[in-house]
Amino acid sequence: MTDVPTDTDALAATVAAITGARTVALACHVNPDGDALGSMLALMHVLRAAGRDVVASFPTPFRVAPHYRDLPGLDLLVEPADFPTAPDVMVTFDCGSAARLGDLEAAARGARELVVIDHHVSNERFGTVNLVVPTAAASGVVVQMVVDALALPLDRDAAVCLYTALVCDTGRFQYECTTPAVFDLARRLTEFDVPVPALSRALFEEHRFAYLKLLGEALDRAVLDAERRFVWTAVTRDMLDRHGVGVDEVEGLIDILRRTSEAEVTCVCKVDDDGSVRVSLRSLGTVDVSAIAVANGGGGHRFAAGFTSDLGVEATVARVVAAL
Repeated sequence: MTDVPTDTDALAATVAAITGARTVALACHVNPDGDALGSMLALMHVLRAAGRDVVASFPTPFRVAPHYRDLPGLDLLVEPADFPTAPDVMVTFDCGSAARLGDLEAAARGARELVVIDHHVSNERFGTVNLVVPTAAASGVVVQMVVDALALPLDRDAAVCLYTALVCDTGRFQYECTTPAVFDLARRLTEFDVPVPALSRALFEEHRFAYLKLLGEALDRAVLDAERRFVWTAVTRDMLDRHGVGVDEVEGLIDILRRTSEAEVTCVCKVDDDGSVRVSLRSLGTVDVSAIAVANGGGGHRFAAGFTSDLGVEATVARVVAAL
């Protein structure tokens, strides 16, 4: 991983914090994706194998998208209500701001030491130790740096989780962040007999027929703004209810819509159970969608970003268009 520069002082402080902790509490952001879950679970497995006292969770709603159901260690996570309120050392993963910790934010504020592990350039550096490496392809890459610095071995479960983090945030090795170091880490991880075909199908290809019917409706209602090279669609509560699909199941819809050749920027709005709108943005590179996300309280990268809005779908899309 030599071509991924990092903050050596922050890395050393991270190692010192974890090594000196009585208990290590791990948390990732609300509605976790593959990088967030994979990063957190990987370090959990490594620390547990080393005999460390470790607890891990993520904020309410305490559920994972079906794509991640096969990740080892999900059964070891604790409910947010059972997470320590004032942990000795707390480590967050792939989380750009304290607000993204939802009902675990209070625990972060109460931690004696708060270590932030991330790779988003928009990270607010809200920890006492901030190991933020914007050049890393995924937070999982940063976790691997920490594991190496701790001089602890990987096992198969940790490797599966790190591979998930890596393959999700590189778009199956398609995005610009895919470097020789990424392939080197993938080679290293697959030496642990990672079930690549089965994992890839679960993460990216396998969907219930009900989701495919919803996908057809979402694509049918997609709108192309040719002048702004912008395409968007929305998944409403009515659509989810009629098709019997959960909002977490539609995470991959944007990867279909972004294939639009006439569009530079793609947007998918998903209405959550509480009426809030989860907004996912993708760019081919000319437009920095992270700037749009940050301006609306979210974060991400130049090519992929997101935020949550309480304005409703139409007003939210209007804000994105205005930013474009």
